[in-house]
Amino acid sequence: MLRAIAAGMSDVGLQREHNEDSFIVLKEYDLFVVADGMGGHRAGDVASKLATETISEFFRSTANDDVTWPFHFDTNLSEEENRLLTGIRVANRQIFERSTRSRECHGMGTTVVGAMFSPKKNRMYIGHVGDSRCYRVREKGINLLTRDHSLINDYLLAMPDLTDEQRNELPRNVITRALGMQDQVVVDLQHDEPRIGDVYVLCSDGLSGMITDEDIRDVILGSEDIRESCRKLIARANEQGGEDNVTAVVIRIEADPAAAASVDPAAATVQMAATPASSSSAPGSAIPPTAPSPSSVGSAETVPPPPATEKAPEAQPSEKTAGAKPDTAAN
Repeated sequence: MLRAIAAGMSDVGLQREHNEDSFIVLKEYDLFVVADGMGGHRAGDVASKLATETISEFFRSTANDDVTWPFHFDTNLSEEENRLLTGIRVANRQIFERSTRSRECHGMGTTVVGAMFSPKKNRMYIGHVGDSRCYRVREKGINLLTRDHSLINDYLLAMPDLTDEQRNELPRNVITRALGMQDQVVVDLQHDEPRIGDVYVLCSDGLSGMITDEDIRDVILGSEDIRESCRKLIARANEQGGEDNVTAVVIRIEADPAAAASVDPAAATVQMAATPASSSSAPGSAIPPTAPSPSSVGSAETVPPPPATEKAPEAQPSEKTAGAKPDTAAN
C-alpha cells in the first residue's frame, strides 16, 4: 500500500501586484489542485479561489453516498474519475455564473490542474483545463503528463511541420480552454500508476514558463523534502525574472507506514507537509510554515525574491488571455 504526501506554495512573483493563483491540498481526500486565474481588475484571483473552494466543497459534500451529484455519472469512467471530473465541471459553472452576474468579474476565468490519488487502486487521476501542468519525476527522468490547451499547441497539432520562424510568430500567452469561459467545459482526464519514490509536480505557468523541465527535475532530485522542493522551484522562477505568479504543489509517493501498524501500532506515523491555500484545507494536517509572512492573498507561503530585483508594475489586464478560437481539443 502506498500513500501520497504533499506540500504547496505560491508566490506573487516579481512583476505582479497581487497573486491570482490558488491551490489546495486536501489530505483527507488525497486531492491536490492548482488554479491560475485571469481577468482584468482583480477578477483572476476571484476565479482561481472560486475554483479551488468549489472543488473542495464538492468533495466534502459528496463524501456520503446518498448525495445527488449535479452532473450525470459517466459509467465509462471510474468513481474517482467521475468525482474529479464533476468537481471541475461544478467549478466551471460557478465561475461562469459569477462572471455573468458581476460586472467586476465579467470575462474572468482560470486554468486548473487537479490530481487525486487512490491508494486502493494505486492510481493517480489527473484532470486539467488550460495550461497549468502536471509533471512526474521518476528516478532521474521527468515527464509532462498534461498537454497545454493553448493556441500554439493547437496549431502544432494541426500543422506539425511548422518552421521555427512560424512557431515564433505564434502568441504564447493565449489559451483555448479555461474554466468560466462557457457554461460547459471539456476536461482532459487521465491516470498514472505511481511507484515508490515518484514525485508529481502541479504548477501554474508562472513556473513552467520561466524554467525548463530539466530545471524542475533537478530541483526535485536535489531537495531533501517536498517543502524544500517548493521553495527552490519558486526561487528558481524568480531568479529567471519572476514574470508571473508562481505556484507549485509537490506530491511524493511513498510506502504507507500504516501497513506496519498491524504488527507494531507504534510504527504508524502520518506526515503531511502543506501550506493550505484556504480554509478548505484539513485543519491540523499541515506542518506550520517557516516563512515569516503569507502571500498577498494569504493563502500560501512566500519565497522572498532576490534583494537586488525590484517589482515592476503589473500589466493590466492579465497577460494570459483566453483566445476566441472555439475549443476543438479532444476530451
